[in-house]
Amino acid sequence: MRSAAVVGTGLIGTSVALALNAQGVRVHLRDVDPAAARTAASCGAGVVEPHDGPVDLAVLAVPPALVGSVLADTQAHNLAEHYTDVASVKAGPREDVLSFACRTSHYIGGHPMAGGERSGPLAARADLFEGRTWVLTPTADTSTETLNTALELVALCGATPVVMGAAEHDRAVGLVSHTPHLVASLVAMRLERAEERAVSLAGPGIRDLTRVAGGDPDLWVDILSANASVVADLLEELALDLDDAVVGLRALAATDEAKRGEGRRTVRQLLSRGRTGRGRIAGKRGTPTVRYRTVGVLIGDQPGQLARLFTDADRSGVNIEDVRLEHSAGQLTGLVQLSVDQRSVTVLEEALRANGWRVQ
Repeated sequence: MRSAAVVGTGLIGTSVALALNAQGVRVHLRDVDPAAARTAASCGAGVVEPHDGPVDLAVLAVPPALVGSVLADTQAHNLAEHYTDVASVKAGPREDVLSFACRTSHYIGGHPMAGGERSGPLAARADLFEGRTWVLTPTADTSTETLNTALELVALCGATPVVMGAAEHDRAVGLVSHTPHLVASLVAMRLERAEERAVSLAGPGIRDLTRVAGGDPDLWVDILSANASVVADLLEELALDLDDAVVGLRALAATDEAKRGEGRRTVRQLLSRGRTGRGRIAGKRGTPTVRYRTVGVLIGDQPGQLARLFTDADRSGVNIEDVRLEHSAGQLTGLVQLSVDQRSVTVLEEALRANGWRVQ
């Protein structure tokens, strides 16, 4: 791939452009808002000048409802040899693509499983897709050359490709992304009118659970609208489980010993199944399951503390799988949570204590 066009310079489109540009691909940027395209160009994502002739690949980074019309327009103007999109749902756009009579042999659906709470070109990163899954959904007649071009795009962005059908994709993202986002928002709603003293007790658990609720509501209305039936079905299933949880908790609060025992079994079963489900996403794809534990380290609110901690952790030889920081403005200390293979916990703790860190 030598040239590409990115249509839509929001977070995802600009991140794609940055990744391709970093790999030596000449990227041409287009957006209905020329200022957004110029902003992306100023960040090093590409150029706003049109390409002389069709580019190798056009990436349509537009809302799901616009994929069909934008694909038809760009194909009519011979923008590229091959086309893909990055919409977060696939079945609806696929129907639109067919209704606009687009050349489906030169098109393949796509969805990089990455994003962020912030939107727009200024939030974009060239490494946004590294190590992430990128779903490709070919049409019935997608050519081998178009598929290979899309696979090259995924490789250049550092992602891992997964090929599946459009309907299968929508059910999957409804389960692992869209429904959890809505549930996080519902939980966060409980905090809207909560007393300040109650909110002040919020710790990393509630922050993790509600993190995605900070997303752009308008963007998520578009996403949920395109996958509404799937998400509604999943929420109905969740509602049945919530009913079971309520029944179990009411039984736990009963005075009758037999009812309390039944409630305990019900609630424990729900928690156990949740733990099992969580375990299915804890490890890396294609590698043996690894159990992780968290090592908590208290740090002071002085410059260079995090850098020194990471340096000492690196010297211990222990691989850090994940890092969480719990710290609020004005606090004198913070808590850094380092997630590591449970077999390495003792080695890391001893190394950090030897360097003067307060390990929890």
